Amino acid sequence: MSNYKVDYPTVETPDKVKLSARVFIPKEEIKNNLAIVLVHPYSILGGRQALLKGIATGLAGNGYRAITFDMRGVGSSTGRASLTGFAEVKDVIAVCNWVSVNLSSHRILLVGSSAGAPIAGSAVDQVEQVVGYVSLGYPFGMMASILFGRHHKAILRSSKPKLFIMGTRDGFTSVKQLQNKLKSAAGHNETHLLEGVSHFEMEGPAYDAGMVKLILRFIDSLEDKQPVR
Repeated sequence: MSNYKVDYPTVETPDKVKLSARVFIPKEEIKNNLAIVLVHPYSILGGRQALLKGIATGLAGNGYRAITFDMRGVGSSTGRASLTGFAEVKDVIAVCNWVSVNLSSHRILLVGSSAGAPIAGSAVDQVEQVVGYVSLGYPFGMMASILFGRHHKAILRSSKPKLFIMGTRDGFTSVKQLQNKLKSAAGHNETHLLEGVSHFEMEGPAYDAGMVKLILRFIDSLEDKQPVR
């Protein structure tokens, strides 16, 4: 028997796109009022919220409300997916605003997977309630930057705490490229490297439990830095 329940809201963006979302809610005590919004990988390559279910259920099982959603043009969500992910930034902001109002959450952790990482990163400083950011395989590399390079500045200049998780065999970003990018990053930045793990391997369900542990550890560090409301 699961230790969480799931609600299925629809979130509307300012440009009238309707997003299909899932809210994973702990059946037992909810820990403070931090909510975790997860942003799925690149829509055009098959990214969808179902890929993040394992992480979302793991977080809910540890007492945190976790929210996944299909970005525009994916699954039951209306609208059309964009090539560079800038239209999808509106989706992330709309979901965060919905969470703040409907779940009465004044603190949100944004988690982006693969191409969802630059998209989420562009939303971090546009939502006051976002208190931290976790990247699962941010595509900083040269080829990926053709599509997502214009997102880099937003997350690198944010002073909010950030955690970058990546496999050392990531095919889109080398360890050196990640380190070079973070040299110019503002605020507190952490990295966690998974030795010998590739980009798409890290996205697989075998690594969900490990991602949950790393996210929970990062949340603990956030709790140490600021009081719970």
